[in-house]
Amino acid sequence: MSTLKPFAALRPKPELAAQICELPYDVMSSEEARVLADGNPLSFLHVSKPEIDLPTGTDIYSSAVYAKGKENFAELISTGALKQDDKANFYLYRQVMAGHSQVGLVAAASCAEYLANIIKKHELTRVDKEDDRVRHIEALNSQTGPVFLTYRAIAAFDEFVARKATEVPAVDFTGKDGVRHTSWVIAGADDISFVEGQFAAIPSLYIADGHHRSAAAGRIFKSRNGAGHSGQFLTVIFPHNQMQILPYNRVLKDLNGLTPPELLKKLEETFNIVRMGSAKPTRKHELGLFMNKRWHTLTFKPKLTNVSDPIEKLDVTLLQKNVLAPLFGIDDPRTSKKINFVGGIRGTAELEKLVNSGEYACAFSMFPTSIEDLMQIADAGGIMPPKSTWFEPKLRDAMFCHMI
Repeated sequence: MSTLKPFAALRPKPELAAQICELPYDVMSSEEARVLADGNPLSFLHVSKPEIDLPTGTDIYSSAVYAKGKENFAELISTGALKQDDKANFYLYRQVMAGHSQVGLVAAASCAEYLANIIKKHELTRVDKEDDRVRHIEALNSQTGPVFLTYRAIAAFDEFVARKATEVPAVDFTGKDGVRHTSWVIAGADDISFVEGQFAAIPSLYIADGHHRSAAAGRIFKSRNGAGHSGQFLTVIFPHNQMQILPYNRVLKDLNGLTPPELLKKLEETFNIVRMGSAKPTRKHELGLFMNKRWHTLTFKPKLTNVSDPIEKLDVTLLQKNVLAPLFGIDDPRTSKKINFVGGIRGTAELEKLVNSGEYACAFSMFPTSIEDLMQIADAGGIMPPKSTWFEPKLRDAMFCHMI
């Protein structure tokens, strides 16, 4: 079963939400955050990326950064820009992006169930990134960035959500990037009981995005040993059939001593190649290769894809094992300086730009990993390769904060 609880969210004043709510801390650099927050003292980037209010070059992991975030958070609360609800509620959060719409339940999930793997993972985490989130949450005594979860859709709950979403929203704004954000409050006792009952029948939830936030929440729960902690962490939970996964593309610094013709010759052992192909793969096991101002379409040979292990048949796994390691010398993509990753939101034009600039030698465009693959791997206790998925749209920080 999955235990979800209502909570008294700290939320933005509706008319200020567009100025306050921001993209997550980990999708931008400090320099990009400075530009985005420039001239907007209400921007939540002053809390989630507080180094922007300190001298350029400040170590983002210094104590001064977390202290500044705490100070800025307190300021938003004291001025009434953020206000905590009087009682515990569930909430709905709808995002609309370029015709794609998804509606998630905002709820407090169980730290104990995360630690027991009822809330399932599919990625490894880095201790330094966990440490950063632990320090941020401890400084604020709040989780301000939700974990993005998914579950196998339930028809009865879908109907409930559709009905609630016809009511007058609590917050409704469109961000500068064109993504619309709308929220509703689920406050009635009967409705809260219905939500709890629906999810109590669900055996597992799955982390889509936010493994470091989840890990940090679990660590703080354990360290406090139940004292001064709700035992819960902030989540937004979407049905699996509404999730939008974009590709996570690869760019390579050099050809590892090969000429372009030599590389293509070696790739013929792994792929069926269409020269002068397309930039965007159209199906699973198909990739695009951009090199010398030209796209090629690469399709993995059937002997490589005819495997039962769900991890081994992922395109990102096949590319790593058959191309990146043996041909480019990239044994560990997590640490190698020869490779970089570009989220699908930036499009294939970004890959062309990076390669044409001379900064990179070639790029691989990927077909998105499916949500079904993610859940199958998580159910089996498997770990997906790094940079396998890119979810869009991103949840906005400060739409809902959970005071722990």
